[in-house]
Amino acid sequence: MNFTEIAKHRISNQQLADTDIKSAVEMVEWFGAVQGQEYSQTKWGLGLRLPFLKDAHVEKELNEGKILRTHLLRPTWHFVSARDIRWLLELTASRVQSLNAYMYRKLELSNKVFNRCNDILVSTLEGGKQLTRKDINENFRKHKIIAKGHRLSYIMMNAELSGIICDGTRQGNKFTYALLDERVGKTKTLHREEALVELTKRYFLSRGPATTKDFSTWSGLTMPDSKKGIEMVKSLFNREVIKGQEYFFPSGISLTKSQLEKVYLLPVYDEFIMGYKDRSSIKIFASNKPTSLPQYTNMIIFEGQIIGSWKRSITQKSIDVAIRLFAPLDEVQTRLLDNAVRRLGEFTDMTVNYVK
Repeated sequence: MNFTEIAKHRISNQQLADTDIKSAVEMVEWFGAVQGQEYSQTKWGLGLRLPFLKDAHVEKELNEGKILRTHLLRPTWHFVSARDIRWLLELTASRVQSLNAYMYRKLELSNKVFNRCNDILVSTLEGGKQLTRKDINENFRKHKIIAKGHRLSYIMMNAELSGIICDGTRQGNKFTYALLDERVGKTKTLHREEALVELTKRYFLSRGPATTKDFSTWSGLTMPDSKKGIEMVKSLFNREVIKGQEYFFPSGISLTKSQLEKVYLLPVYDEFIMGYKDRSSIKIFASNKPTSLPQYTNMIIFEGQIIGSWKRSITQKSIDVAIRLFAPLDEVQTRLLDNAVRRLGEFTDMTVNYVK
């Protein structure tokens, strides 16, 4: 297997080529968690993989609490299934808390402060109330808690990681918070080793071929924990050493030409990029000369490689899509790009003005 084949395998495992998955929450569960600080773009990442889905369908599952947007794995937002949130927090929250420790000290956020803030959050939100961050900050102020800017962000993140709060139903375009116990209720819990096995399986099923370092970087787990997880599930996966790196991946991947020949408008922070530490299997092709991968841009993918970038500007009723191509497209690629832009319009139920 070479790097080009790695990228093609990932297209299949990441459900980009084709999928039997029927809903947004099932797709989130397939991945384990999906990086989600860019809310609307993360929804598009799900719609990209589920061609029958619309933005309104994903929003409905979020508002119903089937999918939650919260902090776990790493110190950033993720979409996660309500069914999985408790065991994922149990497995990864302590690691994220350790990574946040420097900022906690810098912002003078001690355990005593956190405990007081958490008590206030519980008393403020209990009874099914869902409040915006602004409303919660007003209540902190009444209790003489200084909580604004980064300090408020880390107070809220600590409460999420502690399993006290999660996101609630949006109020217009404003996010709210709710008590996790009230929003989700009882869900399954797993012992630490069971949770490690489950997350390891989901990662390599959805993102393989991948390495131990890829898994450690994505999951936020230490290398020893990542190696332990792989050791417990390695019988389920194929193994191959490529340029000195050990890759694990599921068997049985076979893409047809029609499945492979698609153009994808990836959202920023998409799992096809962010799911890996080593991104050397993905290259920019400009006049057939591969160059290094840029960070954090909306990429256009064809056959697992980057052929351009895109950005969107949203008005009330339409989306302006600007395309930057790194090399001229042939007739087939042009048609496929048109299909990809059309799909964005279908997903958002908005008119797309395509600026080539």
